[in-house]
Amino acid sequence: MKLLRRFDTTVTSTRLLAGLCVVLGSLSGGSEAVAQDKPPSIYDRIWTDFTQWYKDDKNPVVQQVLFTGRFHHDFAMVDSDQGDHNESNIRRVRFGPRVTFLRTFLFHTEVEVDPQERDPFYLRFTDLYVQWNRSPAFGLTVGKHAAPFTNEGATSSRELLTIDRSIIGQNIWFPQEYIPGVSASGRIAPWNYRFGVYTSGAMNRELGEFSGDYVTLALVGYDFAKKLGAREAVLTGNYLYQHPDPDNTFTRQLEHIVSAHFRFEADKWGVRSDLSNGQGYLGQQDLTGVMVMPFYNITPRLQAVTRYTHMTSDGPNGIRPTGYEARVVPGRGDEFNELYLGANYYFYGHRLKVQTGVQWGDMNDSANDGGEYSGVSWTTGIRVGW
Repeated sequence: MKLLRRFDTTVTSTRLLAGLCVVLGSLSGGSEAVAQDKPPSIYDRIWTDFTQWYKDDKNPVVQQVLFTGRFHHDFAMVDSDQGDHNESNIRRVRFGPRVTFLRTFLFHTEVEVDPQERDPFYLRFTDLYVQWNRSPAFGLTVGKHAAPFTNEGATSSRELLTIDRSIIGQNIWFPQEYIPGVSASGRIAPWNYRFGVYTSGAMNRELGEFSGDYVTLALVGYDFAKKLGAREAVLTGNYLYQHPDPDNTFTRQLEHIVSAHFRFEADKWGVRSDLSNGQGYLGQQDLTGVMVMPFYNITPRLQAVTRYTHMTSDGPNGIRPTGYEARVVPGRGDEFNELYLGANYYFYGHRLKVQTGVQWGDMNDSANDGGEYSGVSWTTGIRVGW
């Protein structure tokens, strides 16, 4: 009953915040999409002036220089049987240049910093790569870049529909996300693909120590959108193999990962789902996770989202807690259930939005060594991307 009372109180607060977002959005005026016969919106002008540092398609050497990045701020509250936690947190600050040169080449780098700390203020390089784009059907990327697999692992943090990734993203996907390597990717409608080889070994803030072993990733997807009359209907299969090595600290200790995820979106509603399995090594238990995430577009700006996630471990202490719950429970468990209810308000698409979500979580710890968790968390945040 205590847990239900927490849940009811938090949901009421979330509804009030969502209502406030609607009022703010009506004051801002205009729709996200800009028709061709209308002048650019105030958001278009601000983002263009801020991000487009240089553009000249006639220049044979450098055609464009963009300033990219993101700013994410959270306010989080956790109320659980194991303890409470409140936090105002600058979650992500990243920025850097994106340079198009010699027509078909792209150089992109971003650094991540923590304005809340003086030491360390500089956290790491995220992107640091060169990409050759011969055509939409083939691109080659060399350097430190994302290894996208599982549904949420293949989704940029700027474009998440929930305020944070699920327990699958914390345990089966690699939360460091950016790993030095070489990958080839492209789209030959309705197919898309990616094949990559990554290596780094012991993690540092740049490219790693190159003291470990290799990781291979294969991804193939098919878009059923035309057949189903939808905006998007992509079924994707992922397979990752990691040669076991204790120095592979950019990654999780999973030798084989198999994942299938589906993204569907119609005019007003959609759903995303994920089924993933990882086979552990060096003491990491095997993991299986399933996730389903329906969403509904109430208006062109206001969106309701819910998500259910279930994860099991083949043995004790295989599952890490996720998000702000980890501030309360430092240990691990072997079974996790999560229910998320949230709302998003898009002022300028994913480039400027407010997200809020209530998450009920329950983790079983058969070893009884500090991983048990049962509680409700509420996180509200602003997301700015450029």
